[in-house]
Amino acid sequence: MSDLLIQAEALRARLTRPGCLVFDVRHQLSDHQAGRRAYEAGHIPGALFLDHETQLSAPRTGHNGRHPLPDRAEFVALLRAQGLTARSEVVVYDADNSMFAAHLWWMLRWVGHEAVSVLDGGWAAWQASGGAVETGTRTASVSEAQAVQSLGLSGKPSMPVVDARAVLANLDEPRFTVVDARGPDRFSGAVEPMDPVAGHIPGAINRPFALNVLADGHFKPSAQLRQEFESLLGERLDHGIVHQCGSGITACHNVFAMELAGLRGSALYPGSWSEWCSDASRPVAKGNA
Repeated sequence: MSDLLIQAEALRARLTRPGCLVFDVRHQLSDHQAGRRAYEAGHIPGALFLDHETQLSAPRTGHNGRHPLPDRAEFVALLRAQGLTARSEVVVYDADNSMFAAHLWWMLRWVGHEAVSVLDGGWAAWQASGGAVETGTRTASVSEAQAVQSLGLSGKPSMPVVDARAVLANLDEPRFTVVDARGPDRFSGAVEPMDPVAGHIPGAINRPFALNVLADGHFKPSAQLRQEFESLLGERLDHGIVHQCGSGITACHNVFAMELAGLRGSALYPGSWSEWCSDASRPVAKGNA
């Protein structure tokens, strides 16, 4: 198993040995039940389903974005209930392009669990490799030994975050560069299908997360990703990078791609555009500049 990515063939071999915990996080923002339906219709044997709306997000207040981060202690408790221990080697996957898998990867790292990889190409790659399929619903089975061992999960954060106040202060005294993972039309404000206000955070740079993967959903080679991010950001890389998107999900894809490229240490603005635009006093920019 690699540090960040695992290929379907390698995962097939890994499933025959103990200690591997697989999470299926297929999801659709336009149909919140689609992921669970897909999971029940067929998933990687032993995989557990986690729902982005009900389990991987906190309740919405109207001012904290569409997918606010859950309370860290509650999230750690959820992971323990799924059988996660300090020794678990986790694999996460979604349908194909790792949009949602990268988010759970980030969240696991956020609570201090380092041994987590993304299945490159997701469920589509698993099927293409001839991997076995399990149907129906599977629930976690946590033994007493696992429950005791899970107490070793440190929960110490290893992924930095910034809040809206820090992003607002950065407009007057720039200390970092904001990178927006949404598509160009949403970034420019030409369209906005998800949130009530169109546009972007002033000073942000656009890097659509879809640029990180090939047509088949596999990530681009790390050297290519590094060249692309260095070309986009240049000297800004030396002064801090903060990723955002619509609600904090696809921003994690850019965090993951930069880590894959060896460009580590960037932060996440979890509330992202959906939180930012909920306060009319925060400035909004439009256009591609």
